[in-house]
Amino acid sequence: MKQKKTVAIGVSVLLLLGSLCGCGKTEASLTPVRLNEVVHSVFYAPQYVAQELGFFEEEGLDVTVDIGNGADTSMVALLSDSADIALLGTEAGIYVYNEGKEDCPKAFLQLTQRAGNFLIAREEMPDFSWSDLKGASVIGGRVGGMPELVLEYVLKENGLVPFEDVDIVNNIEFTSTAGAFAADVGDYTVEFEPTATALEQEGVGHIVASLGEASGYIPYTVYMANESFLTEHADVAEAFARAIYRGQQWVATHSAAEIAQVILPQFPDSDEETLTSIIERYQAQDTWRSDPDFPEEGFELLQDIMEAGGELSKRVPYDDFVNTDIAKKVMSE
Repeated sequence: MKQKKTVAIGVSVLLLLGSLCGCGKTEASLTPVRLNEVVHSVFYAPQYVAQELGFFEEEGLDVTVDIGNGADTSMVALLSDSADIALLGTEAGIYVYNEGKEDCPKAFLQLTQRAGNFLIAREEMPDFSWSDLKGASVIGGRVGGMPELVLEYVLKENGLVPFEDVDIVNNIEFTSTAGAFAADVGDYTVEFEPTATALEQEGVGHIVASLGEASGYIPYTVYMANESFLTEHADVAEAFARAIYRGQQWVATHSAAEIAQVILPQFPDSDEETLTSIIERYQAQDTWRSDPDFPEEGFELLQDIMEAGGELSKRVPYDDFVNTDIAKKVMSE
């Protein structure tokens, strides 16, 4: 009995020491960072990998996440100092820049490089062509938002005139489009994951096309922060960038099944099999950047899309809008 007690005490001491010094930074020493993400979607898998594998904590950060459910809402959180960093569509920052605001938010990391939404039809269409949309109605997105702008761009690229050849329904809240489609609104709808797959599983619709594949490489979703934050808290921004970069690298070197297993806690209503199929679909279209750099050519294409949609008052200079220093620094370390 004495020997067993000694062993038990020894194990307890080891566990205590491990909890004190084996986990890196203590919670009290972590720097708080308020992150607002535009929506909660598998589309942002590299971020969730960074969260679930503790990359932020290892970089000394305590990241709390709020969901904007719209790029406009996430941008308001940034501008009102309700968030330090926002993950949102690049177009939201361009609108603010063209308003001439002081301390303008700057993009400093790119996460996704293709649109992450899919066209859902009511029936299976194995031979789908974009010309099939002529005379049909499609539930799109908020006017001026990237989901709507990319949809209009793809239609034009395929010889269709939005609102003439195709009726676009864009007065439904982002969180309500799938429910509206299930309630028999529209012939098609445009949805992100995991909603697109959920509609398939419920027998409501079928994924027939990827807007990401149809529109090309664009900085669809980026991390932005006010210029003052990037200047005054450069160490925090760099630590955040390192964690995201590690998440991107991890996703780039692991299978869909492995990624699904890691990010499952972020999607408690899903399961590994469903998440794996979603991630495979995103991997197939080369959705995620493997590093946080923000290439200029994608930025120019995005502004082309905004111009085509009549939503760009003037083009924004890349060098004024994008802070490339942080991404390049963490990539060179």
